[in-house]
Amino acid sequence: MKKKDKPLLSLEGVGKTFQTDKIQTNALSDINLSIYEGEFVAIAGPSGCGKSTLLSILGLLDTPTSGRYFINEQPMEKLDHAALARVRNAEIGFVFQDFNLIGDMTVFENVELPLTHRPAMSRAERKARVMECLAVVGMTDRAEHFPAQLSGGQQQRVAVARSVVGRPSVLLADEPTGNLDSANGDAVMKLLSELNTKQKVTICMVTHDSRYMGAASRAIRLFDGKIVADDVQVAAA
Repeated sequence: MKKKDKPLLSLEGVGKTFQTDKIQTNALSDINLSIYEGEFVAIAGPSGCGKSTLLSILGLLDTPTSGRYFINEQPMEKLDHAALARVRNAEIGFVFQDFNLIGDMTVFENVELPLTHRPAMSRAERKARVMECLAVVGMTDRAEHFPAQLSGGQQQRVAVARSVVGRPSVLLADEPTGNLDSANGDAVMKLLSELNTKQKVTICMVTHDSRYMGAASRAIRLFDGKIVADDVQVAAA
């Protein structure tokens, strides 16, 4: 990362408050954070520290109570729901802990889904893109299978393919190994590392597992809704 580079994602003084009955919870407070193209950022911290809230704001799934959020230097706060959806589809890929695959759709159809919102792309182009991504995650031979016919590790590989098929600017992963055993967790982390190093995919990952922090080039730690550490590190081989 070069200091002169323009940030891909940027948060300026972002806070998030949840109001329930008479209880106010400050999930995030004065978050200043820039993520640059090609980085692999891991976000860690104790349960309830604001990790998932931060990722939701980065992914345009939630909006901050205060502060500003920029993607490619463009402010997000003035965009309506339709415009935010377009930005989310074009710029952001998601990998969730629970895979979030659609059970009555094949592997191919699940991966193709983000591309169906791009009317300018032909069916042939969509097919080529889907098969390319399935090849990257080693799942081409499962293209016509349904999620229930796959192991957890295989489902997460399909979810990763779906997240990158639209060639987003950044991949956001929320506890991507949380529902996997150690062997499958290691395999998914290896896949994410290869996407970052070989495909140059920018990744921002929330994890509770300290073993996987070393895969990232940068480690951010949250505590009580605040960034308490932000360290550039050498990723483990």
